[in-house]
Amino acid sequence: MNTLSAILIETGKPLVVDNIEIPVLRPGQVLVEIAFSGICHTQILECRGYRGEDKFLPHCLGHEGSGTVYEVGAGVAKIKKGDKVILSWIKGSGADVLGTTYKWGNKIVNSGAITTFSRYSVISENRLTGVIENIPMNELALLGCAIPTGSGMVINTAKPIPGQSIAIFGVGGVGLCSVAASSASGCVPIIAVDINNEKLDIARKMGATHIINPKTTDVFKEINSICPGGLDFAIESSGRPNVMLQAIQSIRKQGGTVVIAGNARYGEKIELDPGQFNQGKRLLGTWGGDNWPDRDYPRYCRLVSSGKLTLKPLLSKPYSLHQINEAIDDLEAGKVIRPLIDMSIE
Repeated sequence: MNTLSAILIETGKPLVVDNIEIPVLRPGQVLVEIAFSGICHTQILECRGYRGEDKFLPHCLGHEGSGTVYEVGAGVAKIKKGDKVILSWIKGSGADVLGTTYKWGNKIVNSGAITTFSRYSVISENRLTGVIENIPMNELALLGCAIPTGSGMVINTAKPIPGQSIAIFGVGGVGLCSVAASSASGCVPIIAVDINNEKLDIARKMGATHIINPKTTDVFKEINSICPGGLDFAIESSGRPNVMLQAIQSIRKQGGTVVIAGNARYGEKIELDPGQFNQGKRLLGTWGGDNWPDRDYPRYCRLVSSGKLTLKPLLSKPYSLHQINEAIDDLEAGKVIRPLIDMSIE
């Protein structure tokens, strides 16, 4: 059996879309018919070579999506053929199977435990979560990365209580999910900071009470006018070291907390002033929003189903798999928030 897939042949070059041969499933693996795949800024870093040397070329990409189980390998117990599933890079329960390989003519194409830039994909059992809520497949795809990372770093990592202040630095797909989770958590005020006015407009729709564009407004002056003394929490999801420093500087003394989730380019660093921490500020990292998919993904599904967590402002016209390079370019240029590849489009 073959599947159409987008393959990274060389960093800095467009992905090649072609048919590859699906291997026989190993124990603990699942073949999923992909409905939608999201594209994250992580894929920009991978495609452009911004993560350093890539030792696995050629290989398949993609780490969030939605789909239907087509076939299960030996020993798979948590899902069955026909189940609707979330595909996520974050590990849950079940077999943890290393990547597989596909045949592409006389070449071998590598693949991780999860890849979603294919119409059919071999996935490790622990990267799948079954779904019972009636959520559209395009929204469900965002539950693989954008929602759990963005919402999780608010709900699981920062853990604000109602009435505490928060700012989100960088409101792309992940940052906008942080805005929505801050609203669902009762944070006041919720400040969105970004240089893209269209993203700031969407942040308003998703719960931001205030917006700041650093190109036209002094960030610290504006934050201090809204929250004298500084913020209770700052979430950084831009991936830019200078913005990470801004987030640290924006929080209050004696307990203000920063959560950094943005992916910087390989080799980039930040230089910290120890005096910031002598003031009692806290700096936290997060691994995908510190989620446990079996516990947290059903919770996010319920929040989406109930309307407490709105995703529709994130959605735009989908791309076909053949348009994947256009989608990646549009994401990098800020023309779209979270591109979705609709595998049903020819």
